[in-house]
Amino acid sequence: MTPSQRPQSNPNVRPTPNDRELRLWRVGRALTVTFVVAVVVAGAVFYGLVALLDVREIDSNAKLDAKTLFDLVKLSFGVVAGAGALVALVVAYRRQRVDEASAHREATRLHTERFSQAVDKLSSDSPAVRLGGVHALAGLADDAPDHTLRQTCIDVLCAYLQLPFTPDPGDDPAYQEEHHRNLALRKVRHTILRLVGDHYRRPRGTHRSWQGCDLDLTGVTIDGILDFSGAVFPGRTMSFGGATFSGDTVDFTHATGTAPGGLVAAVGPSASATVALPAAWLPSSP
Repeated sequence: MTPSQRPQSNPNVRPTPNDRELRLWRVGRALTVTFVVAVVVAGAVFYGLVALLDVREIDSNAKLDAKTLFDLVKLSFGVVAGAGALVALVVAYRRQRVDEASAHREATRLHTERFSQAVDKLSSDSPAVRLGGVHALAGLADDAPDHTLRQTCIDVLCAYLQLPFTPDPGDDPAYQEEHHRNLALRKVRHTILRLVGDHYRRPRGTHRSWQGCDLDLTGVTIDGILDFSGAVFPGRTMSFGGATFSGDTVDFTHATGTAPGGLVAAVGPSASATVALPAAWLPSSP
């Protein structure tokens, strides 16, 4: 696959806070800085008020008596008390960040375990077990804690479609066993195509929507129903370069946005009987 055929990463996908490394000051350092700031602020408030009463001469006859000084001290301690509340807020914030990071790590660990089990099923000799692995990967993509893990599940499903497969030997009685196995494995491939279409037709931002994720179907033989009708393609995040369309209908009717990379070239100068494309995607006649 050439660089031009690869689906380009979606620039609109931004890393979530959990995607970034958790960077926090040590507790002692954070509390020390907070306390020093509180003392400085309290001192600034105290001396600022003293200067306001003395230097600004709001009342030229007023004197800084004991009662006024006591009120200023109380106000300064009030500022310190507020700083104490700020310290408690800092500690609570740190605890929340640490808890969120721990929860994300646990979710990622569970996702990785389930992912490994699902991938193992795809290599099984039993088509039924492979089918279970396909549904497990699709479910993992739906429940992934972040975009990167979801994209990994989709990439594995696309890679399965890109694997070479043995053509159907037909109904020859001498190849009856191979024929039945081929039909079972086609069922697995067709299930992936159906799940891909179902998820990409869902509105972006809703649960189980894969819109905005990369889809690399370069060189894939699409011999089952693939329904992208009404889907929105925001950019070149998909690749159909070198894909072969045979058998059932591939439907892009009412799809909007930019045509997936390599799709029109793979179909030909005009939509065939098995591929329905929006008129806006077809090359204009000379």
